[in-house]
Amino acid sequence: MNKLIIILLLLINNVAFGQDFKVISKQLSEQEINSLFTVNIKDQLQLDYVIHTVYQYKDKAGKHFIILSKNLKQCQVQDTCFDAIKVHCFLYNNAVFDLEWKLNDFIIPDSQEYTITHWTKYLKIEDYDNDGLADPIIVYGTKALNDFDDGRLKILVYYKNKKSGVRHQNGILDNERNTQVDKQLYSLPVTIKNQVIVMMKNIVNNGHGIFPHGWQEAMKNNKLKFDEN
Repeated sequence: MNKLIIILLLLINNVAFGQDFKVISKQLSEQEINSLFTVNIKDQLQLDYVIHTVYQYKDKAGKHFIILSKNLKQCQVQDTCFDAIKVHCFLYNNAVFDLEWKLNDFIIPDSQEYTITHWTKYLKIEDYDNDGLADPIIVYGTKALNDFDDGRLKILVYYKNKKSGVRHQNGILDNERNTQVDKQLYSLPVTIKNQVIVMMKNIVNNGHGIFPHGWQEAMKNNKLKFDEN
């Protein structure tokens, strides 16, 4: 009986600790980035693209860094274009970087896409389910001949370091637009799913994407694919 009471007290303490722990994040300045991620460190961590933005955050697992980088390419459409991006998330402890997750993506070869970049205005590092651990949401997209109107976009959630998300193809014509949702996304805590829906609404309102008619109902019904057909 005493052992059972101790176990229950430990569980209660862990839950309370998670609820009381506030996730704190910030975007590093260029000076902070250059000071922390020297040439040697970048070589060690295999950060071979140009670092665009770095976010530092702290949750109950420790201190983390999310590094957004992209690869410069020649471009005649606008001043600066990128053909690939990477995102690395490291846990930083005792001056050691441990890779937790990473992603990389690129423009579709031989397509009308001419650049891909992180959409940092939508990036969120918060604890949506109140367990003391951050639930980063990364958003990025491409541009094609009609700017955002026929590019692609992705909304990726990293919950307990596992990825799930929404992948969308924009299009000028209704039948060119389609959306795919990972099955795992629908099993996430409702607070995280709701945040993804909020982001999708903001993307539409800001003219960065047009989701198929009835997309909100499709998300409510846990559909994995939906389009205008």
